[in-house]
Amino acid sequence: MKFPMYKKETKEKGYHDDPFRAVNFNVDSDGDLVCPGGKKFHFAYRKAVRGNQYGRQEEYYTCEDCSGCLYASQCKKTNKNRTVCINSELSSRHKEVLENLESIQGALLRMNRSIQAEGTFGVMKYDRWYKRVVRKGLNRVKLEWLLVSIGYNLSKFRNKKMRLPEAA
Repeated sequence: MKFPMYKKETKEKGYHDDPFRAVNFNVDSDGDLVCPGGKKFHFAYRKAVRGNQYGRQEEYYTCEDCSGCLYASQCKKTNKNRTVCINSELSSRHKEVLENLESIQGALLRMNRSIQAEGTFGVMKYDRWYKRVVRKGLNRVKLEWLLVSIGYNLSKFRNKKMRLPEAA
């Protein structure tokens, strides 16, 4: 499945190849990130991703010294040294997704998905004018969705019954 910034990362070369994105920074022999200005970023701290229940963590790196850098105006937005956040697990997942989507099987699946319409939901939204859930609370939402689904199935059943005598 495509991730939120998939189109921007794959289609826009200016964004993908931007040398000031932390993902595009070089890594030296010590494992430190190096910006286009040649300044090293050292590991500052590790912090859990907010709202993530799986314990994923982000690593924060701070530049050693941005003063006197030729690219400071393009690279950072504040007067302080630049800090970047790297989520290595998320980056590896993005690479895996890109590999899967760019494979032959992934291209076939994408093509198939673009051809097929989500028929049931389309009928419910446009033909039955059901655009949004009105109830609040999980049990009430389930009940509303169940009633809408039953109505859809009854409508299909009625239409099928009406077609049978015509065919005979």
